[in-house]
Amino acid sequence: MLLCVKFFTFEKISNHPEMNERSKSGKVSFGNTVFMPKEELLETAVRHRKISIGIPSDKKNDEKRVALTPESVNLLVESDNEVIVQKGAGAGANYSDKDYSENGAIITDSPARVFSADAVIKVAPFTEHETDYLKGNQVVMSFLNVLKLSEETLGKLVRKKVTALAFEKIGDDNGVMPVMESMSEISGITSILIASDYLSNHHGGKGVMLGGITGVTPTEVVIIGANTAGEYAARAALGTGSQVKVFDKSLHRLKRFQDLIGQRLQTSVFHPQVLKKSLKSADVLIGAIELEDLRPWYYITEDMVRSMKKGAVVIDLSIDRGGCIETTECRALNDPVYEKHGVIHFSAWNLPSRVARTASIALSNIFTPLLKNMAEAGGITNLFKIDPNLRKGAYLYNGILTNDTLGQKFGIISKDLDLLISAF
Repeated sequence: MLLCVKFFTFEKISNHPEMNERSKSGKVSFGNTVFMPKEELLETAVRHRKISIGIPSDKKNDEKRVALTPESVNLLVESDNEVIVQKGAGAGANYSDKDYSENGAIITDSPARVFSADAVIKVAPFTEHETDYLKGNQVVMSFLNVLKLSEETLGKLVRKKVTALAFEKIGDDNGVMPVMESMSEISGITSILIASDYLSNHHGGKGVMLGGITGVTPTEVVIIGANTAGEYAARAALGTGSQVKVFDKSLHRLKRFQDLIGQRLQTSVFHPQVLKKSLKSADVLIGAIELEDLRPWYYITEDMVRSMKKGAVVIDLSIDRGGCIETTECRALNDPVYEKHGVIHFSAWNLPSRVARTASIALSNIFTPLLKNMAEAGGITNLFKIDPNLRKGAYLYNGILTNDTLGQKFGIISKDLDLLISAF
Protein backbone atom coordinates (compact mmCIF):
# COMPACT_ATOMS: atom_id res chain seq x y z
CA MET A 1 0.00 0.00 0.00
CA LEU A 2 1.30 3.48 -0.84
CA LEU A 3 0.33 6.60 1.08
CA CYS A 4 0.50 9.95 -0.72
CA VAL A 5 1.65 12.77 1.57
CA LYS A 6 1.38 16.44 0.58
CA PHE A 7 4.51 18.58 0.98
CA PHE A 8 5.13 22.20 0.05
CA THR A 9 8.13 23.54 -1.88
CA PHE A 10 8.74 27.10 -2.95
CA GLU A 11 9.20 28.15 -6.55
CA LYS A 12 11.24 31.28 -7.42
CA ILE A 13 9.06 33.64 -9.50
CA SER A 14 10.80 37.06 -9.60
CA ASN A 15 13.13 39.58 -8.04
CA HIS A 16 11.62 42.72 -6.53
CA PRO A 17 13.42 45.27 -4.30
CA GLU A 18 10.21 46.33 -2.52
CA MET A 19 8.97 42.85 -1.31
CA ASN A 20 10.47 41.85 2.04
CA GLU A 21 7.44 40.27 3.77
CA ARG A 22 4.65 37.71 3.15
CA SER A 23 2.02 39.17 0.78
CA LYS A 24 -1.73 38.50 0.88
CA SER A 25 -1.39 36.10 -2.06
CA GLY A 26 0.83 33.77 -0.02
CA LYS A 27 4.07 34.77 -1.71
CA VAL A 28 7.16 34.94 0.45
CA SER A 29 10.08 37.28 -0.23
CA PHE A 30 13.64 37.04 0.96
CA GLY A 31 15.66 40.09 0.00
CA ASN A 32 15.10 40.74 -3.70
CA THR A 33 13.77 37.21 -4.44
CA VAL A 34 10.05 36.31 -4.40
CA PHE A 35 8.84 32.68 -3.86
CA MET A 36 5.43 31.08 -4.54
CA PRO A 37 4.36 27.93 -2.55
CA LYS A 38 3.96 24.87 -4.79
CA GLU A 39 2.32 21.52 -3.83
CA GLU A 40 4.19 18.28 -4.41
CA LEU A 41 2.98 14.69 -3.79
CA LEU A 42 5.52 12.20 -2.47
CA GLU A 43 4.90 8.44 -2.01
CA THR A 44 5.58 6.94 1.41
CA ALA A 45 5.63 3.13 1.73
CA VAL A 46 3.39 1.50 4.36
CA ARG A 47 4.25 -2.01 5.58
CA HIS A 48 0.66 -3.31 5.63
CA ARG A 49 -0.43 -4.68 2.28
CA LYS A 50 -3.98 -5.60 1.39
CA ILE A 51 -4.52 -9.22 0.37
CA SER A 52 -7.50 -11.10 -1.02
CA ILE A 53 -8.64 -14.29 0.71
CA GLY A 54 -10.74 -16.95 -1.01
CA ILE A 55 -13.02 -19.38 0.86
CA PRO A 56 -14.25 -22.15 -1.50
CA SER A 57 -17.18 -24.45 -0.80
CA ASP A 58 -16.22 -27.97 0.34
CA LYS A 59 -19.72 -29.48 0.24
CA LYS A 60 -18.90 -31.81 -2.67
CA ASN A 61 -16.12 -33.41 -0.60
CA ASP A 62 -18.39 -34.48 2.27
CA GLU A 63 -16.84 -31.74 4.40
CA LYS A 64 -19.10 -29.49 6.47
CA ARG A 65 -16.48 -27.38 8.24
CA VAL A 66 -15.43 -23.93 6.99
CA ALA A 67 -12.05 -22.37 7.78
CA LEU A 68 -13.33 -18.86 8.62
CA THR A 69 -16.56 -17.83 10.35
CA PRO A 70 -18.46 -14.63 9.43
CA GLU A 71 -17.13 -12.94 12.58
CA SER A 72 -13.57 -13.67 11.50
CA VAL A 73 -14.31 -12.37 8.01
CA ASN A 74 -15.42 -9.11 9.61
CA LEU A 75 -12.07 -8.78 11.43
CA LEU A 76 -10.13 -9.40 8.21
CA VAL A 77 -12.21 -6.94 6.18
CA GLU A 78 -11.82 -4.27 8.86
CA SER A 79 -8.06 -4.80 8.55
CA ASP A 80 -8.37 -3.71 4.89
CA ASN A 81 -8.34 -7.19 3.35
CA GLU A 82 -10.78 -8.55 0.78
CA VAL A 83 -12.59 -11.82 1.51
CA ILE A 84 -14.31 -13.73 -1.33
CA VAL A 85 -16.70 -16.50 -0.28
CA GLN A 86 -18.19 -19.09 -2.64
CA LYS A 87 -21.94 -19.52 -2.30
CA GLY A 88 -22.84 -22.17 0.27
CA ALA A 89 -19.31 -22.37 1.74
CA GLY A 90 -20.60 -22.08 5.30
CA ALA A 91 -23.87 -23.97 4.89
CA GLY A 92 -22.56 -27.17 6.51
CA ALA A 93 -21.76 -25.21 9.68
CA ASN A 94 -25.10 -23.35 9.48
CA TYR A 95 -23.60 -20.06 8.29
CA SER A 96 -25.61 -18.48 5.48
CA ASP A 97 -24.29 -16.40 2.59
CA LYS A 98 -26.10 -13.45 4.18
CA ASP A 99 -24.10 -13.95 7.39
CA TYR A 100 -20.92 -13.53 5.37
CA SER A 101 -22.09 -10.65 3.19
CA GLU A 102 -23.27 -8.66 6.22
CA ASN A 103 -19.75 -8.99 7.62
CA GLY A 104 -18.12 -7.59 4.50
CA ALA A 105 -17.47 -10.66 2.36
CA ILE A 106 -17.95 -10.74 -1.41
CA ILE A 107 -20.27 -13.64 -2.30
CA THR A 108 -19.77 -15.32 -5.66
CA ASP A 109 -20.90 -18.45 -7.48
CA SER A 110 -17.73 -18.50 -9.58
CA PRO A 111 -15.07 -20.99 -8.40
CA ALA A 112 -12.52 -19.22 -10.59
CA ARG A 113 -13.08 -15.95 -8.69
CA VAL A 114 -12.58 -17.63 -5.32
CA PHE A 115 -9.54 -19.66 -6.35
CA SER A 116 -7.82 -16.63 -7.89
CA ALA A 117 -7.41 -14.91 -4.49
CA ASP A 118 -3.95 -14.22 -3.07
CA ALA A 119 -4.60 -16.77 -0.31
CA VAL A 120 -7.06 -19.65 -0.70
CA ILE A 121 -8.10 -21.45 2.49
CA LYS A 122 -10.32 -24.52 2.67
CA VAL A 123 -10.70 -27.50 5.00
CA ALA A 124 -10.78 -30.55 2.69
CA PRO A 125 -7.57 -31.34 0.77
CA PHE A 126 -7.28 -29.78 -2.68
CA THR A 127 -8.50 -31.95 -5.55
CA GLU A 128 -6.98 -32.13 -9.01
CA HIS A 129 -10.02 -30.33 -10.45
CA GLU A 130 -9.76 -27.47 -7.96
CA THR A 131 -6.10 -26.84 -8.75
CA ASP A 132 -7.11 -25.97 -12.33
CA TYR A 133 -8.81 -22.82 -11.03
CA LEU A 134 -5.68 -21.51 -9.28
CA LYS A 135 -4.00 -18.59 -11.04
CA GLY A 136 -0.57 -19.51 -9.66
CA ASN A 137 1.97 -17.90 -7.32
CA GLN A 138 -0.53 -17.98 -4.46
CA VAL A 139 -0.77 -19.25 -0.90
CA VAL A 140 -3.08 -22.25 -0.43
CA MET A 141 -4.02 -23.79 2.92
CA SER A 142 -5.97 -26.96 3.74
CA PHE A 143 -5.61 -30.34 5.40
CA LEU A 144 -3.04 -32.33 3.43
CA ASN A 145 -4.07 -35.97 4.02
CA VAL A 146 -0.84 -37.46 2.67
CA LEU A 147 -2.36 -40.89 1.98
CA LYS A 148 -5.04 -39.54 -0.37
CA LEU A 149 -2.99 -36.87 -2.17
CA SER A 150 -2.46 -37.92 -5.79
CA GLU A 151 0.67 -37.33 -7.83
CA GLU A 152 -1.44 -35.47 -10.43
CA THR A 153 -2.75 -32.99 -7.84
CA LEU A 154 0.70 -32.40 -6.38
CA GLY A 155 2.13 -31.96 -9.89
CA LYS A 156 -0.40 -29.25 -10.73
CA LEU A 157 0.30 -27.41 -7.48
CA VAL A 158 4.01 -27.52 -8.32
CA ARG A 159 3.43 -26.17 -11.82
CA LYS A 160 1.25 -23.36 -10.42
CA LYS A 161 4.23 -22.41 -8.20
CA VAL A 162 2.05 -22.12 -5.11
CA THR A 163 3.15 -21.99 -1.50
CA ALA A 164 1.08 -24.66 0.27
CA LEU A 165 0.47 -25.09 3.99
CA ALA A 166 -0.91 -28.24 5.65
CA PHE A 167 -3.25 -27.54 8.58
CA GLU A 168 -2.04 -30.58 10.48
CA LYS A 169 1.64 -29.55 10.43
CA ILE A 170 1.44 -25.88 11.50
CA GLY A 171 3.08 -25.31 14.89
CA ASP A 172 2.96 -22.58 17.53
CA ASP A 173 5.18 -21.06 20.21
CA ASN A 174 4.07 -23.67 22.76
CA GLY A 175 5.56 -26.52 20.77
CA VAL A 176 2.20 -27.97 19.73
CA MET A 177 0.24 -28.11 16.47
CA PRO A 178 -2.85 -25.98 17.23
CA VAL A 179 -5.09 -27.31 14.47
CA MET A 180 -4.39 -30.91 15.40
CA GLU A 181 -4.82 -30.15 19.10
CA SER A 182 -8.24 -28.55 18.65
CA MET A 183 -9.48 -31.20 16.19
CA SER A 184 -8.15 -33.97 18.46
CA GLU A 185 -10.10 -32.58 21.40
CA ILE A 186 -13.27 -32.64 19.31
CA SER A 187 -12.53 -36.12 17.93
CA GLY A 188 -11.88 -37.58 21.39
CA ILE A 189 -15.13 -36.31 22.89
CA THR A 190 -17.19 -37.05 19.77
CA SER A 191 -15.88 -40.63 19.53
CA ILE A 192 -17.39 -41.46 22.94
CA LEU A 193 -20.73 -39.89 21.97
CA ILE A 194 -20.74 -41.97 18.78
CA ALA A 195 -19.83 -45.15 20.67
CA SER A 196 -22.69 -44.53 23.08
CA ASP A 197 -25.09 -44.13 20.16
CA TYR A 198 -24.02 -47.35 18.42
CA LEU A 199 -24.05 -49.41 21.60
CA SER A 200 -27.71 -48.47 22.10
CA ASN A 201 -30.68 -49.91 20.24
CA HIS A 202 -30.99 -46.75 18.15
CA HIS A 203 -28.66 -48.03 15.40
CA GLY A 204 -29.27 -51.73 16.00
CA GLY A 205 -26.66 -52.08 18.74
CA LYS A 206 -26.88 -54.60 21.55
CA GLY A 207 -28.78 -52.16 23.79
CA VAL A 208 -26.05 -51.30 26.27
CA MET A 209 -25.80 -47.91 27.96
CA LEU A 210 -22.29 -46.50 27.93
CA GLY A 211 -21.28 -46.05 31.55
CA GLY A 212 -22.87 -47.75 34.50
CA ILE A 213 -25.67 -47.60 37.02
CA THR A 214 -26.16 -49.11 40.46
CA GLY A 215 -26.18 -52.89 40.32
CA VAL A 216 -25.02 -53.10 36.69
CA THR A 217 -21.43 -53.72 35.61
CA PRO A 218 -20.08 -50.58 33.87
CA THR A 219 -18.97 -50.68 30.24
CA GLU A 220 -15.25 -50.98 29.46
CA VAL A 221 -13.50 -48.53 27.13
CA VAL A 222 -10.01 -49.27 25.78
CA ILE A 223 -8.04 -46.33 24.37
CA ILE A 224 -4.90 -46.79 22.29
CA GLY A 225 -2.73 -43.68 22.53
CA ALA A 226 -1.99 -41.35 25.47
CA ASN A 227 -2.28 -38.14 23.44
CA THR A 228 -4.77 -35.27 23.18
CA ALA A 229 -7.46 -37.30 21.41
CA GLY A 230 -7.00 -40.14 23.89
CA GLU A 231 -7.12 -37.72 26.82
CA TYR A 232 -10.45 -36.18 25.82
CA ALA A 233 -11.92 -39.56 24.95
CA ALA A 234 -10.92 -40.77 28.42
CA ARG A 235 -12.42 -37.71 30.11
CA ALA A 236 -15.71 -38.20 28.27
CA ALA A 237 -15.79 -41.95 29.02
CA LEU A 238 -15.00 -41.46 32.70
CA GLY A 239 -17.75 -38.87 32.85
CA THR A 240 -20.27 -41.55 31.90
CA GLY A 241 -19.01 -43.92 34.58
CA SER A 242 -17.18 -46.29 32.25
CA GLN A 243 -14.05 -48.23 33.19
CA VAL A 244 -11.18 -46.85 31.10
CA LYS A 245 -7.94 -48.60 30.12
CA VAL A 246 -5.22 -46.68 28.26
CA PHE A 247 -2.33 -48.22 26.31
CA ASP A 248 0.72 -46.43 24.88
CA LYS A 249 4.28 -47.34 23.94
CA SER A 250 5.71 -44.55 26.13
CA LEU A 251 5.74 -44.87 29.91
CA HIS A 252 6.46 -41.13 30.17
CA ARG A 253 3.31 -40.27 28.20
CA LEU A 254 1.24 -42.62 30.34
CA LYS A 255 2.48 -40.92 33.54
CA ARG A 256 1.72 -37.50 32.09
CA PHE A 257 -1.68 -38.75 30.92
CA GLN A 258 -2.49 -39.96 34.44
CA ASP A 259 -1.55 -36.55 35.88
CA LEU A 260 -3.70 -34.69 33.34
CA ILE A 261 -6.76 -36.83 34.02
CA GLY A 262 -6.39 -36.30 37.76
CA GLN A 263 -7.82 -39.66 38.81
CA ARG A 264 -6.66 -43.24 38.80
CA LEU A 265 -7.31 -45.34 35.73
CA GLN A 266 -5.72 -48.48 34.32
CA THR A 267 -2.71 -47.78 32.11
CA SER A 268 -0.24 -50.09 30.40
CA VAL A 269 2.57 -50.04 27.87
CA PHE A 270 1.89 -52.20 24.82
CA HIS A 271 2.04 -55.84 25.76
CA PRO A 272 0.29 -58.31 23.44
CA GLN A 273 -1.02 -60.54 26.23
CA VAL A 274 -2.39 -57.68 28.35
CA LEU A 275 -3.87 -55.86 25.36
CA LYS A 276 -5.58 -58.93 23.95
CA LYS A 277 -7.09 -59.77 27.34
CA SER A 278 -8.45 -56.22 27.70
CA LEU A 279 -9.97 -56.27 24.23
CA LYS A 280 -11.87 -59.49 24.92
CA SER A 281 -13.97 -57.73 27.55
CA ALA A 282 -14.03 -54.26 25.96
CA ASP A 283 -17.29 -52.66 24.80
CA VAL A 284 -15.52 -49.78 23.02
CA LEU A 285 -12.10 -49.50 21.36
CA ILE A 286 -10.77 -46.04 20.47
CA GLY A 287 -7.64 -45.88 18.29
CA ALA A 288 -5.88 -42.55 18.87
CA ILE A 289 -2.28 -43.29 17.89
CA GLU A 290 -0.47 -40.47 16.06
CA LEU A 291 1.17 -42.04 13.01
CA GLU A 292 4.23 -40.19 11.71
CA ASP A 293 5.02 -41.93 8.43
CA LEU A 294 3.44 -43.89 5.58
CA ARG A 295 4.38 -47.39 6.75
CA PRO A 296 1.46 -49.58 7.80
CA TRP A 297 1.71 -50.15 11.54
CA TYR A 298 -1.30 -51.78 13.16
CA TYR A 299 -1.32 -51.76 16.93
CA ILE A 300 -4.56 -53.76 16.84
CA THR A 301 -4.49 -56.74 14.46
CA GLU A 302 -7.47 -58.36 12.78
CA ASP A 303 -7.13 -61.37 15.11
CA MET A 304 -7.47 -59.06 18.12
CA VAL A 305 -10.64 -57.53 16.68
CA ARG A 306 -12.00 -61.00 15.95
CA SER A 307 -11.64 -61.84 19.65
CA MET A 308 -13.78 -58.87 20.76
CA LYS A 309 -17.40 -59.18 21.94
CA LYS A 310 -20.16 -59.16 19.35
CA GLY A 311 -21.70 -55.73 19.13
CA ALA A 312 -18.61 -53.91 20.46
CA VAL A 313 -17.77 -50.58 18.81
CA VAL A 314 -14.42 -49.69 17.19
CA ILE A 315 -13.50 -46.10 16.22
CA ASP A 316 -10.11 -45.31 14.64
CA LEU A 317 -9.24 -41.60 15.03
CA SER A 318 -6.00 -41.95 13.06
CA ILE A 319 -7.64 -43.34 9.93
CA ASP A 320 -6.69 -40.25 7.91
CA ARG A 321 -3.03 -41.27 8.36
CA GLY A 322 -3.52 -44.95 7.60
CA GLY A 323 -5.13 -46.09 10.84
CA CYS A 324 -3.78 -48.07 13.78
CA ILE A 325 -6.42 -50.85 13.64
CA GLU A 326 -6.10 -53.40 10.85
CA THR A 327 -9.82 -53.79 10.20
CA THR A 328 -10.63 -50.08 9.78
CA GLU A 329 -11.21 -48.43 6.40
CA CYS A 330 -10.91 -44.75 5.45
CA ARG A 331 -14.52 -43.86 4.67
CA ALA A 332 -16.56 -40.76 3.92
CA LEU A 333 -18.61 -39.17 6.66
CA ASN A 334 -21.87 -39.96 4.86
CA ASP A 335 -21.12 -43.71 5.00
CA PRO A 336 -18.76 -44.36 7.94
CA VAL A 337 -20.26 -47.50 9.54
CA TYR A 338 -19.77 -51.16 8.69
CA GLU A 339 -19.59 -54.47 10.55
CA LYS A 340 -16.66 -56.87 10.57
CA HIS A 341 -16.32 -60.02 12.69
CA GLY A 342 -19.49 -58.96 14.49
CA VAL A 343 -17.86 -55.71 15.63
CA ILE A 344 -19.30 -52.31 14.62
CA HIS A 345 -16.70 -50.05 12.98
CA PHE A 346 -17.09 -46.27 12.66
CA SER A 347 -14.35 -44.99 10.38
CA ALA A 348 -14.50 -41.44 8.95
CA TRP A 349 -11.36 -39.41 8.21
CA ASN A 350 -13.02 -36.06 9.07
CA LEU A 351 -14.85 -36.94 12.28
CA PRO A 352 -14.91 -33.32 13.62
CA SER A 353 -17.15 -32.45 10.67
CA ARG A 354 -20.00 -34.10 12.61
CA VAL A 355 -19.95 -31.02 14.84
CA ALA A 356 -19.08 -28.62 12.04
CA ARG A 357 -19.96 -25.33 13.73
CA THR A 358 -17.84 -26.00 16.82
CA ALA A 359 -14.97 -27.21 14.64
CA SER A 360 -15.25 -24.18 12.32
CA ILE A 361 -15.03 -21.74 15.22
CA ALA A 362 -11.95 -23.58 16.52
CA LEU A 363 -10.28 -23.39 13.08
CA SER A 364 -11.23 -19.76 12.64
CA ASN A 365 -9.60 -18.84 15.95
CA ILE A 366 -6.32 -20.15 14.56
CA PHE A 367 -6.40 -18.84 11.00
CA THR A 368 -7.75 -15.33 11.53
CA PRO A 369 -4.59 -14.03 13.26
CA LEU A 370 -2.42 -16.03 10.85
CA LEU A 371 -3.96 -14.32 7.80
CA LYS A 372 -3.80 -10.89 9.44
CA ASN A 373 -0.12 -11.45 10.21
CA MET A 374 0.51 -12.49 6.61
CA ALA A 375 -1.03 -9.27 5.31
CA GLU A 376 0.83 -7.09 7.81
CA ALA A 377 4.15 -8.82 7.09
CA GLY A 378 3.79 -8.11 3.38
CA GLY A 379 3.42 -11.73 2.25
CA ILE A 380 4.08 -15.32 3.21
CA THR A 381 7.85 -15.14 2.62
CA ASN A 382 8.29 -12.32 5.13
CA LEU A 383 6.10 -14.18 7.62
CA PHE A 384 8.13 -17.37 7.16
CA LYS A 385 11.28 -15.44 8.02
CA ILE A 386 9.94 -14.37 11.42
CA ASP A 387 7.77 -17.41 12.24
CA PRO A 388 9.63 -20.76 12.23
CA ASN A 389 6.53 -22.53 13.60
CA LEU A 390 4.55 -21.62 10.49
CA ARG A 391 7.34 -22.94 8.29
CA LYS A 392 6.71 -26.41 9.75
CA GLY A 393 3.36 -26.46 7.95
CA ALA A 394 4.72 -25.76 4.47
CA TYR A 395 4.96 -28.63 2.01
CA LEU A 396 5.45 -26.45 -1.09
CA TYR A 397 7.27 -23.14 -1.39
CA ASN A 398 6.88 -21.35 -4.73
CA GLY A 399 6.24 -24.75 -6.28
CA ILE A 400 9.27 -26.42 -4.66
CA LEU A 401 8.59 -29.51 -2.53
CA THR A 402 9.68 -29.05 1.10
CA ASN A 403 8.06 -32.09 2.76
CA ASP A 404 10.14 -35.27 3.24
CA THR A 405 7.12 -37.58 3.61
CA LEU A 406 5.69 -36.49 0.25
CA GLY A 407 9.14 -36.80 -1.27
CA GLN A 408 9.35 -40.42 -0.11
CA LYS A 409 5.85 -41.18 -1.37
CA PHE A 410 6.38 -39.82 -4.89
CA GLY A 411 10.14 -40.31 -5.24
CA ILE A 412 10.89 -36.57 -5.38
CA ILE A 413 13.80 -34.85 -3.67
CA SER A 414 12.53 -32.29 -1.17
CA LYS A 415 14.36 -29.07 -0.33
CA ASP A 416 15.10 -27.42 3.02
CA LEU A 417 12.67 -24.52 3.44
CA ASP A 418 15.03 -22.62 5.76
CA LEU A 419 17.61 -22.51 2.98
CA LEU A 420 15.05 -21.54 0.35
CA ILE A 421 13.65 -18.52 2.17
CA SER A 422 17.15 -17.24 2.91
CA ALA A 423 17.54 -16.76 -0.85
CA PHE A 424 14.55 -14.38 -0.99
